[in-house]
Amino acid sequence: MTVRVEDTATEKHPAGKASSRRRRGSPRRAGAGLELEIRRLGYVDLPAVIGVERRAFPAPWSLAMFVLELSKPSSVCLGASQEDELIGYLICSRYHTVWHLMNVAVDVDRRRLGVATALIERLFEETATNGARYTLEVRVSNREAIAMYESFGFRSAGVRRRYYHDNNEDALIMWRNDS
Repeated sequence: MTVRVEDTATEKHPAGKASSRRRRGSPRRAGAGLELEIRRLGYVDLPAVIGVERRAFPAPWSLAMFVLELSKPSSVCLGASQEDELIGYLICSRYHTVWHLMNVAVDVDRRRLGVATALIERLFEETATNGARYTLEVRVSNREAIAMYESFGFRSAGVRRRYYHDNNEDALIMWRNDS
């Protein structure tokens, strides 16, 4: 699926419903003009995923963690590529009745261009059911990510103390309920 992404830094997604109204496969037109291919990740993508992960996070996931998520039939693992270069990805696992958005990363020089937004919109398109529930954890200091998640209808539901092992930072727990 190829999408054209706008500069979505100020775009609002009323309760996360915008993506459900868009027809699957329809382009997302934008001022930034970023052409993305959004597709399922495979094991062949892991070297590029690890590269983005290490540049994006101070405490990156291990290769084994990505292999585990890719091997789960219920996981949704998406990659965003520009001109055949992986520039972002999303990992989401299903646990019983809840989708857990575990990892979203965009290469540092491609941030704030709508890549994460395009990945999350695609996730909602693929997992949309009446009553779908989503959760995630995000660093309390990551204000930009928190604002993006809120624009999709995620709401704060608590804090996990000392969740991040690299600096013992707290994680904000966020939930979204589609009903």
